[in-house]
Amino acid sequence: MKRFWINSAITLSLLALALLFIAPILLMLVGSLKPDARVLVEAGSWKALLPDQASLQNYGDVFSRVDFSRYMFNSLWITGCVVVAGLIVNAMAGYAFSRMQWRGRDMVFSLVLMILIIPLEAIAVPLFYQVTLLGWRDTYIVQIVPFIANAFSIYLFYTFFLGLPRELEEAARIDGAGVLRTFISIIVPNAKPAFASVAILTFLTQWSAFLWPMMVTSGEAVRPLPLGIAAFFTLPPLQWGDIFAFGVMMVAPVLLLFLIFQKWFVQGVAATGVKG
Repeated sequence: MKRFWINSAITLSLLALALLFIAPILLMLVGSLKPDARVLVEAGSWKALLPDQASLQNYGDVFSRVDFSRYMFNSLWITGCVVVAGLIVNAMAGYAFSRMQWRGRDMVFSLVLMILIIPLEAIAVPLFYQVTLLGWRDTYIVQIVPFIANAFSIYLFYTFFLGLPRELEEAARIDGAGVLRTFISIIVPNAKPAFASVAILTFLTQWSAFLWPMMVTSGEAVRPLPLGIAAFFTLPPLQWGDIFAFGVMMVAPVLLLFLIFQKWFVQGVAATGVKG
């Protein structure tokens, strides 16, 4: 009986904590389905959780007031390029640090670890000056290239590859496979959890990036969603239902990605956490 009450208390506590984190998303979703006049009026009561007089009018208003499709394409293109290119570059770097022997490896890896403690804000100004000299401002390139190589992603791959049995690579070498063939045919298929973890974390970081796009873009042509919703918030008249609808469409791809790769993400975090 004592164990039952303890388990019940833990379960209720976890449910309450889950509801606390879900509540903002639920309120945003419900608010996006309400007429604008009722969004803030019912904010202080339980009716805020009920989609009274639900409609999709707010979503239509978003597309009519701003070029939302352009913002969405920009975010998908920029984030997708960073994720795909980052998986290739960071995975190969992590493999080189964890498996290959070469002069200066430990020193270079130490430098990579040192980069982990440097925030973007500390190097934003010199990086901005550099991309200005290159003529990259207000382009897709300036939002993609500086973020392909990532020290944290390299470290995650490094810790995961350390846990893979070396016998797999030795068997591949006996069969005549080189380093690149071994990496593609043996390591990559066995590292799906690590790839899923890095992909999700990179996607979340780039999808919500605000400071750097604000510094290097000046027009709507390459403006991503975070800048789009910031500009949308200042458009008169202030319509909270439309803002909530914009937010729902911005959050939906992130939730969808996490639900698809949830299993591999949990496995990857657990594996890299134990080895790290």
